[in-house]
Amino acid sequence: MKQITPLYYNDFGMSFYWKKEKFTFSEKVQLVFKETGFHFSFSELTAFSALIAESSKNISGCNDCVLKNKCHKYLLKTPCTQIDLAVSVQELNAIEDLVEGTLFKVNLHEFLNGVGRN
Repeated sequence: MKQITPLYYNDFGMSFYWKKEKFTFSEKVQLVFKETGFHFSFSELTAFSALIAESSKNISGCNDCVLKNKCHKYLLKTPCTQIDLAVSVQELNAIEDLVEGTLFKVNLHEFLNGVGRN
């Protein structure tokens, strides 16, 4: 774990900054889940959060279905316009938690090392 600086993790994935020697590359966040990795800038991560929220809003018609949480019928758009992910409701919720937790940690770090610093 010396090559990364962890940001956030849950049961589905993790986010971190890459590190080389003592320097941490905080311009982009590495997000890893479901055998997939994205290397996002802060603006791309924010855009991904908005796409996740939009996908969550559009989930309907499956309330009575027993496969609702395991079905991979939902397409989640990503900031990479060529890539959409097929996810279940459970996975969508886990990805949302991962992205929101990461954004919180990045914003907290920026605040503590910027405006909030005395």
